[in-house]
Amino acid sequence: MPRANLDLTNPQDLATVKGQWRFAQGLVPGEANEGLVAQMAGSPARLPDYDDSGWEAIDDMGEWRSHGLTFAWYRTKVTLPETIDGHDVRDTRVLFETCIDDYGELWIDGDCNRQLGAVQGFNVPQRVVVTAEPQPGGEHTIALLAINGPLGAPGGAVFVRYATLAFEWRSPAY
Repeated sequence: MPRANLDLTNPQDLATVKGQWRFAQGLVPGEANEGLVAQMAGSPARLPDYDDSGWEAIDDMGEWRSHGLTFAWYRTKVTLPETIDGHDVRDTRVLFETCIDDYGELWIDGDCNRQLGAVQGFNVPQRVVVTAEPQPGGEHTIALLAINGPLGAPGGAVFVRYATLAFEWRSPAY
């Protein structure tokens, strides 16, 4: 299947979709104890209308962020271009692909594909559909929850190994 990729860790590719990655520590950023409580309905950082404007803007998702933290969020909003590699994006399906160290959840527009976007295992690549009906100018929020592990004795740091926005054409005669 013909496809084109945008490397969302590359500033030029990120500019193509008008994106800027933001980073914040904690399951619920800004809350005491990383937002960890006995029970909660979910972190608001996963939602597309969450205000992350006060978060740190980052260029290097691969930088180790090790401050004894267990949870962290990476977020960006992407705007789909009209064309990719000279071809109309409406003839594609758009996927997001990543590998988060150590565990990760992928939230697209506030939703997590429970089979593919939830924690899959230690350093496991993940791939989810952003949209099967892309429209030029369409905006999508990508929120990544990075979890340092193993949870019983976390070591190292959190970081994102790669982040790709892939456009796959439905027809081989694209």
